[in-house]
Amino acid sequence: MADYGKIKLIVLDVDGTMTNGSIYYNSNGEEIKQFNVKDGLGIKIALAAGLDVAIITGRRSSMVEKRAAELNISYLYTGVQTKLTALNQLLMETGVHYDEVYYIGDDLNDLQCMECVGLRGCPSDADESVKELCEIIADKAGGHGAVRDCIKRLLEERLEWDTYIKKLYYI
Repeated sequence: MADYGKIKLIVLDVDGTMTNGSIYYNSNGEEIKQFNVKDGLGIKIALAAGLDVAIITGRRSSMVEKRAAELNISYLYTGVQTKLTALNQLLMETGVHYDEVYYIGDDLNDLQCMECVGLRGCPSDADESVKELCEIIADKAGGHGAVRDCIKRLLEERLEWDTYIKKLYYI
């Protein structure tokens, strides 16, 4: 059973998790991605709760770099061939252990990382093999608030969601 209280670091996949998995190109051949503001707010709440957030993605994209900067995500690994290698590098850099990581991903290339970490989450439209591994399956699809849903469920388990909503938004 996962220990939600141990989590210090949230690691996010991008395509299919932070986005709906579609890839668009403009007339100049530049890649365009669509991100959900609800996911962004969920990430900001996680950061306010003292969690670190990282992105590990197989594609290289200036759009991802821009989104990570907007959200103050400190750790960004793009163009990664083997996500587990990037995860190992991230853990060395942060001093965090596998069992202190919450990995949110959606597809086969996330499985190696997900098998190693303390808590796993995925969008509702994730690959079935990913869903079988996850403690948290979002009610939302990738790119449609799944990241926020996964973060909310973690913080609710820790009885912290309401605290940080009130702190950030004076509700």
